[in-house]
Amino acid sequence: MAVKVPVVRNILEANEQLAQENSRLFRQAGLFVVNLMSGPGAGKTSLLEHTIETLKDEIRIGVVEGDIQSSYDAERISQRGVQVVQLNTGGACHLDSSMIKSALNALQLAELDLLVIENVGNLVCPAEFKVGEDVKVMLLSVPEGDDKPLKYPLMFQEASVLLINKIDLLPYVDCDVSKIRQRALQLNSSLEILEISCRTGEGLSGWYNWLRSQVSNRKTDATGAEI
Repeated sequence: MAVKVPVVRNILEANEQLAQENSRLFRQAGLFVVNLMSGPGAGKTSLLEHTIETLKDEIRIGVVEGDIQSSYDAERISQRGVQVVQLNTGGACHLDSSMIKSALNALQLAELDLLVIENVGNLVCPAEFKVGEDVKVMLLSVPEGDDKPLKYPLMFQEASVLLINKIDLLPYVDCDVSKIRQRALQLNSSLEILEISCRTGEGLSGWYNWLRSQVSNRKTDATGAEI
């Protein structure tokens, strides 16, 4: 154990340094960057498809897809007509800043307003590694249960926004959304929480408006004048 501690620290420090370099590139390009995290099957790709379809005529969107294997999600997203890069981790349970840096060579950053990094489906590791994002957004679906803030606290502590998805299934699953809210806010009192359904569209307007606001603020920061 005495040997492992400094090794882990060095890895995290190296990742943090490269994440800061990525962040500088994003800001120079006037990009707002979201690191989208969730467990497998919570609906990240469906959320992205709806988001792109709704906002693509007003916000230029790019996507980095992170998966252990396959290009299935990237192929789905590319059908929406946006820039997309697939990253396969080959077994790693998260994306890190060096992976994101390698993906940037395949993206035209100057032609984007918003970059969404869809992290590997995992409720642990993605929260531990910064990649240069502005915010981490967590997606939790109600079939996963209301105990997840108790079991995976770091995800809720690191996220700025919590999207509670698949609320159309609430009549059929044992999940109390009020418990999710209470437990998540105990971990992170500034967490913004939205209840959504990618199947019915309920609540998605709040997510779209939040993105519009963040992208507009970034453009204002970059130009000194509101767009």
